[in-house]
Amino acid sequence: MQNYNNLKFSSFSGSRSNYKYQLLENGFSKSDILKGIEVLKTQKITMGEKTLAFEKEFAKKMGAKYALMVNSGSSANLLAAFAACNPLRKKRFKPGDEALIPALCWPTSLWPLVQTGLKPKFVDIDKDTLNVSAESFIKKITKKTKVIMLINVLGVSSNIEKIVKFAKRKNIIVIEDNCEALGAKLNNKFLGTYGNFGTFSFFYSHQITSGEGGMIICNEKEDYNILLALRSHGWSRGPNSYKINAKKFPSLDPRYIFINMGFNLRPTEIQASIARNQFSRFEKLRFIRSENRKKIIEKVINDKRFNNQFSFIKVPKNIKPSFMGLPIIINKKYADIKKKFIYIIEKKGLETRPIISGSFVNQPSVNLFKLNPKKEKFLNSESIQKNGFLIGLHTKKIKKKELNFLVNTLFLIDKIK
Repeated sequence: MQNYNNLKFSSFSGSRSNYKYQLLENGFSKSDILKGIEVLKTQKITMGEKTLAFEKEFAKKMGAKYALMVNSGSSANLLAAFAACNPLRKKRFKPGDEALIPALCWPTSLWPLVQTGLKPKFVDIDKDTLNVSAESFIKKITKKTKVIMLINVLGVSSNIEKIVKFAKRKNIIVIEDNCEALGAKLNNKFLGTYGNFGTFSFFYSHQITSGEGGMIICNEKEDYNILLALRSHGWSRGPNSYKINAKKFPSLDPRYIFINMGFNLRPTEIQASIARNQFSRFEKLRFIRSENRKKIIEKVINDKRFNNQFSFIKVPKNIKPSFMGLPIIINKKYADIKKKFIYIIEKKGLETRPIISGSFVNQPSVNLFKLNPKKEKFLNSESIQKNGFLIGLHTKKIKKKELNFLVNTLFLIDKIK
C-alpha cells in the first residue's frame, strides 16, 4: 500500500514539464523579451534611467508621492522595516516593540520584523477571505504594539481602512505588504497605498513579472530619503547631494558619502525595462486572470457532481480583486484523504502548492527563534493549511480542454478510498 506520508511531489523537485496545467506559465511576451535585449545592447545594466522612469510611472499610477524599485518584494519588506526604525525617522519603533502579523504569511513578511528587533505577535485570519479582519487586528493591539504588517492575501483584502484609521490614532506604523495584490482596489483606491509603506513583488508568478523585482511606495519625503540610502549601501546620491555633501563634509570626497546603514538591493535596468513594459498592460492581465477564475469556479459549482466538496474565498463587495492564483478549500470531511488527493491530481498533471506557506507558526524556524512561546493556536490558519491548496491562474484565456481537465481532475476526490 502506498505510504502517502512520505510523498515527494514533482513540483518540489524542479521538474514541471509533465504537468498539463501548471502553477506558472511563461510570463514573458515577445515585447518583454525585446525590452530586455534592448538594455543588454546598451551595456548599461545597473540601475539607471529606466529604473527611475518606471518608479515615476508606478508612483503616478498608484497615487503615491514616491516609489523605489528594488530587486524583490522581500527586499521591499526588508527596507520598509529598516526605514520604520531608522534613527533619521522622527517617529520610529525601537527594538523590543511589538508587531502584529497574520499567521498565514510568507517568511519574508515576518523576518524583517525579527531582524529589526521587533517581537512578532501572530493574528489569525478570516477563513472566508484568508485575510485578517479589522476586528481581529484591533483586538490584539496593546500598548506595546508599534507596527502592523498588514498582508493583502492573494489579491484581496479586509477592511484595512478601519485598521489604518485605528493605527493612526495609536501612532502605529503600518507596513502594507501588497506583494500578492498589485492592481487590487478597496473603495476604488489601490491596495498598497493605505499604509506608511506599501510593498510590491514582480516575482515570476505574480501579477506582473521581471523574473525577480519589487517596489516600495511611501508619501513622506523623510521616508523616501531613508529608503534611497538603505537601498544602496547607505550612500548619499540624491539630487544636489554632491553640493550639499561638499559643504557638510569638507574633508570627505562628496561622491562617496555614506549617511546611513545600508544594503545592496538595487534592481537592474533589465528588470526595470521588462517590469515597466508589463506594467503598461497589467489591467488587461488582471482582467484575464479574473475571467479565468470565474470560469473555473462556475464550471465546478455547476457540475452535476458538485456536492460542496470544494469552496472558494469570498471577495468583499468593496474590493476590486487582482488574482494571481486560485485557492481551493476542501470540505473538512475529506481532510483525511487530502495528501492522497494531492498526490493523485499531481500525478494526473495538475500542479498544486500550499496556500502561501500555511500557518507559519507551524514552521520549524518559528520554534527555532521562539516566536510563539505560548504555543498559541490559530485555528483558521491551521484549517487552511490542512484543507487548502492553490492552483495557477494564467494570463492567457483558459481553453475549453484545460477547463474540462481541471474540473474532471478535481472531482477525482470522490473516487478516493
